[in-house]
Amino acid sequence: MPILQSRPETIRYLIPIFLSCLFAACTTHSIHAPTGDHSTRPVRNSGEHIVRQGDTLYSVAFLYGYQVEKVARWNSLKPPYTIYKGQRLRLRPPVAATVSKPKTRPVAASQPKPRYPKRAAPKTVTVPVAPSQPKTAAAPVTRPATPVAKRPSTTPPQNNKVTWVWPAKGPLLQRFKANSSGKKGIDIGGKSGTPVKAAADGKIVYSGSGLGGYGRLIIIKHNKDFLSAYAHNRKLIAQEGQWVKQGEVIAQMGSSGTDRTRLHFEIRKRGQPVDPLRYLP
Repeated sequence: MPILQSRPETIRYLIPIFLSCLFAACTTHSIHAPTGDHSTRPVRNSGEHIVRQGDTLYSVAFLYGYQVEKVARWNSLKPPYTIYKGQRLRLRPPVAATVSKPKTRPVAASQPKPRYPKRAAPKTVTVPVAPSQPKTAAAPVTRPATPVAKRPSTTPPQNNKVTWVWPAKGPLLQRFKANSSGKKGIDIGGKSGTPVKAAADGKIVYSGSGLGGYGRLIIIKHNKDFLSAYAHNRKLIAQEGQWVKQGEVIAQMGSSGTDRTRLHFEIRKRGQPVDPLRYLP
């Protein structure tokens, strides 16, 4: 009898415990707040160059090892290849946009053309014509040809074949290394102020100190295939846009951008460095 009297109280006591256990069982699978989507982070685009003060299209193409005509074509630039500070230059061909073909509409069935009764063709009457006298052709009048004056060329002619000479006198400090990750050319020793000469005829397309690691640099374009570069100069003599002859003094040897007096000399063929010793006499 005492047990029966205590059963309602026991049940009343167990109901809260049962409900708390049931709630805990329902909440074992917790829901976390969604993490942020990192797929929209800006990715550094290595396929472009932001133009800095003093850059030219030739110096940018030289820096990345491309032919200047390719960089100009990728950026829709035409001679004289004018660029401006802050401009973004593409360093790879643009992706061709896919053009969707227009949907062809079904051609409606052609309706039969109405038929008309045929008409009789009119009769032709032939009238006799008197024979005409043959005409004598007039003799052609010969006029003296006026000579066409040739316009003088504003720029010296560029030969496809380039002949080279050594740009400076001095010991060979370093040879060309194809596997080198740095500058690819040869180093010629000498005293500060030693004349640096143009290795071949051409046009100065860069004269400045904007390319890191080259110091005071001069770049000469010889034809559509070949460029030459002269780095670490003490003084730049040739001006940008100037035409120079082979052997003409363009700079003075120095140590700008390096640890000792030297001339770093490069030859680029279609934008790529080649061994100068294969071309120099």
